[in-house]
Amino acid sequence: MTQEELFKKLVAHCKEYGFIFPSSEIYDGLAAVYDYGQLGVELKNNIKHYWWDAMIKLHHNIVGIDAAIFMHPRVWEASGHVGAFNDPLIDNKDSKKRYRADVLIEEWMAKQGEKINKEVEKARKRFENFDEVMFRQTNPRVLEYQAKLDEVHKRMADALNANDLEGLRQIIIDLEIACPISGTRNWTEVRQFNLMFETKIGSVAEGANKIYLRPETAQGIFVNFLNVQKSGRMKIPFGIAQIGKAFRNEIVARQFIFRMREFEQMEMQFFIEPGTEMKWFKHWKEFRMSWHKALGFGDGHYQFHDHDKLAHYANAATDIEYEFPFGFKEVEGIHSRTNYDLSRHGEYSGRKITYFDTEKGESYVPYVIETSIGVDRMVLQVISASLKEEQLENGESRIVMSFPPALAPVKAAVLPLIKKDGLPEMADKIVDKLKFDFNVQYDEKDSIGRRYRRQDAIGTPFCITVDYQTLEDGTVTLRHRDSMEQERVKIDDLHSIISREVGFAKLFEKIVNKD
Repeated sequence: MTQEELFKKLVAHCKEYGFIFPSSEIYDGLAAVYDYGQLGVELKNNIKHYWWDAMIKLHHNIVGIDAAIFMHPRVWEASGHVGAFNDPLIDNKDSKKRYRADVLIEEWMAKQGEKINKEVEKARKRFENFDEVMFRQTNPRVLEYQAKLDEVHKRMADALNANDLEGLRQIIIDLEIACPISGTRNWTEVRQFNLMFETKIGSVAEGANKIYLRPETAQGIFVNFLNVQKSGRMKIPFGIAQIGKAFRNEIVARQFIFRMREFEQMEMQFFIEPGTEMKWFKHWKEFRMSWHKALGFGDGHYQFHDHDKLAHYANAATDIEYEFPFGFKEVEGIHSRTNYDLSRHGEYSGRKITYFDTEKGESYVPYVIETSIGVDRMVLQVISASLKEEQLENGESRIVMSFPPALAPVKAAVLPLIKKDGLPEMADKIVDKLKFDFNVQYDEKDSIGRRYRRQDAIGTPFCITVDYQTLEDGTVTLRHRDSMEQERVKIDDLHSIISREVGFAKLFEKIVNKD
């Protein structure tokens, strides 16, 4: 199955089982906008819960806020978004489709990397005691591919840093990159496009003032720095975390919920003493990577990717990338933002935004390390990693979502073997015992095998079958999703068994022990 086929299957599965729907679908939808269904919202909330608790509960010096979406328009002038929040876009004249110029080049580079990997795999099959490192360093074809890749990489980085739009276009021309739709190379010039949505605020249209839908949640943290620091008596280093909606007028929105116009962010700004930023940058890189890897999707599916072009506020930046069905893509960014944001807000507001260090007896504008993760991208990453089609020993197959139990939308399903003889009533009692602490489903329709398959397809870790023996001795059959093993357990033990497996403690122990 190709990557494209796998991705289409993923999208179809999300709709069929109530994870994610196209927004306004009965009106033919709205491009790059999606609604979370009954299972998708549970998964999304669990991911947010995992992030929030990892930030707030695992750190004594991080607190949370919830800032408003609407902000004074001067905020976005100070932050630089009004003048510099742009994407370099290029159009194909034949297909009328618009693309990000840098993404077109990055996709070409990714194909070069795939060619190198194919050469490596062919050699691995030919030679015993294969030395991959030596092969990559000496094979003429690999060296040729790598040299070309390195050359293009440098040209793109130079063009981005110099804001050289014609240079970006020339790379596309030189590489003979064609439009995926039309197959032609009939490109326009590269132009910058501002991504912020504008709206009006005021009681009447004539007197309304222009404001923006926030393109990120970070600025709500920065403008509340003094409020939080003083009211919470916070000492540097300390962090402020926030989860909230953000909006970007993405022209090249694609790949399902990977890039949307309305999305949600989980961001934490960590305020530190100037001069310590590289130490803390390294710390947060390691902590955030351990948060991802604790989910158990395989360490080899993650990598760091340092930025070729630094944002105007940063002196260091890296992305945590995950290997999606469409390649390695960013799910989280870690940035050293220097003191840019607080300094600019101090300048534009006329307020003194500084921190007085009692130990040093001096005031300074703190530096900031930012961790920023897209909730929706994280949802897509978890679904991509979890969706599997397995061949069983009896020749049948099953679709299973192998979610980490802590993130699973439904924790347990209670299934009466048949719909009579008091079994449904007993199943209802078990649901009542569990529902205060866990999201539990009751299902009595179809054969028990079909019900198991339905729960596998939505990622439920446990199925609890109520049968005639239950009425005799108070035990049930507990089926484990991943192994499909079944065991007989007492009804009174169900709560403790499920609680042990679906809580966040196991994940947090992995993070803390690794950190």
